[in-house]
Amino acid sequence: MTRQALFRKWSVYALALLPIWLLDACILNRYPLFGIRPMLLPLAAVTVAVLEGSRAGAGFGLGVGLLWALAYPSGTGIMVIGMTLVGLLTGAAAQYALSQSFLGCLLCSAGALVAIDLWRIAVRLFVRSAGWASMLRVAAPEILYSLAWTPLVYLIFRAVCRRVGGTRLA
Repeated sequence: MTRQALFRKWSVYALALLPIWLLDACILNRYPLFGIRPMLLPLAAVTVAVLEGSRAGAGFGLGVGLLWALAYPSGTGIMVIGMTLVGLLTGAAAQYALSQSFLGCLLCSAGALVAIDLWRIAVRLFVRSAGWASMLRVAAPEILYSLAWTPLVYLIFRAVCRRVGGTRLA
């Protein structure tokens, strides 16, 4: 693939991230379901990693982590590293252990969301800001609500993958 084609490909992926980010930051953030807000940015990182592989997933995860850290008040620098690892690990899992399909994306998304919420719980337990029970009452519905958005995110990025000639034409 030429340098120009690679630039075009990743520009289109970045443009496809824009409506997902706007949905996450501007719409779903204002209208929580029973006080729960979904996380769509990790789903975007996982989906691209599943469709493109571990190296591309790590790069896209880095970009998603930067967006998360810069655009959200609760975003921290650890999300840059975290999303890079999520992209790397889920891309490798989809390439070598699972399939690069919607089912593989759903399983990797569930794993990534559980890992993110476990990290959040561990931090809050460390600083003793909340107990296990109260955090799990938020984490479990948040994971399920986020997973409900996986088909939309997958369809958007699968269409991009087909259009720009991804590693795997899903």
